[in-house]
Amino acid sequence: MTKSENMPYEAKNFERLLGTKGFSDQLLKNHFSLYQGYVINTNKLAETLSALLKEGKIGTPEYTELKRRFGWEFNGMRLHEYYFENMIKDGKELDKNSKIFKKIVEDFGSYENWEKDFKGTGMIRGIGWVILYYDKMANRLFNVWINEHDVSHLSGANPILIMDVFEHAFMIDYGLKRADYIEAFFRAIDWSAVASRFDEASKK
Repeated sequence: MTKSENMPYEAKNFERLLGTKGFSDQLLKNHFSLYQGYVINTNKLAETLSALLKEGKIGTPEYTELKRRFGWEFNGMRLHEYYFENMIKDGKELDKNSKIFKKIVEDFGSYENWEKDFKGTGMIRGIGWVILYYDKMANRLFNVWINEHDVSHLSGANPILIMDVFEHAFMIDYGLKRADYIEAFFRAIDWSAVASRFDEASKK
């Protein structure tokens, strides 16, 4: 997909993740295609809403429903980008001297406590996302369950680590064994990317 004035978002290529242990290529390719759909729909909605605005059709049922839908498509695009970007084929260990490790210990008592809470959040019944958020105002980390893309986000907080727990993220490989998928995801986390996000978010 190429960029244009009315289509500003371009799907990113995450094929570097093919061959990741615990994730079949079929699963990943399907997931990439789903993500690309969010990019396409975000661009289409932005273009259509712009046209409706120019035509003076604000307040019409079409405008209203597309406006509501935009957050779903946009966040579906962006959350998938965050998710794939915080993964790496062979995983990358968390540096115990990093700011993010020290902050996790400070806010959760230990890394083990944080991991239990993050994984436990991922086991909540339903489909959605688990996001480690950093709230700069309170200088505090939170593990948050996000059900629908466009609701439950912490306003003003920065997403640091994202895990997709929609069924499309694991069922081809794991069926209903979500816990096994979560373990595979943890082995594929790129902690250097997570640390960089935290360093940027926590700058004074």
